[in-house]
Amino acid sequence: MPASIPALDLDTAARLRASIGKLSRRLRPTAAGAAAGLTATRISVLFTVVRLGPIRLSELAQEEGLNPTMLSRVIADFADSGLVTRVCDPGDRRAALVQATDAGRELCERMRGERTDVLDIALGELGEEDRRAVERALPVLERIAEGLKGRRP
Repeated sequence: MPASIPALDLDTAARLRASIGKLSRRLRPTAAGAAAGLTATRISVLFTVVRLGPIRLSELAQEEGLNPTMLSRVIADFADSGLVTRVCDPGDRRAALVQATDAGRELCERMRGERTDVLDIALGELGEEDRRAVERALPVLERIAEGLKGRRP
């Protein structure tokens, strides 16, 4: 950060973190996820497989911060439910990759759509000035999110 631009105070950072956390928690539950019996952790794993797959279990465990035994159970349940498949890693026949099936991708799309719809309704309840402020803040929030990639608190 350039020396001429002062850092925000810790209260501002704490308020931003709390607001993002509340938004995340309130957007997490979806009818599609509940109907599929998915917990927040399982939803996160499925979204990661859709976004990054095909992916090795070790990479998925690292990405999600889960222990491999728990992740293996989740993936086995997903495979039994038809949400993911395991395929051989073409670079290492001893290793397996996990990828989402059409059903897994469709479920994620339904959950994503539900979250977008509820957020769109909430944004529609704001005044024009507040909606524009949110719109102007998006590029900055996107840069913050990208800058935090790979960092652990």
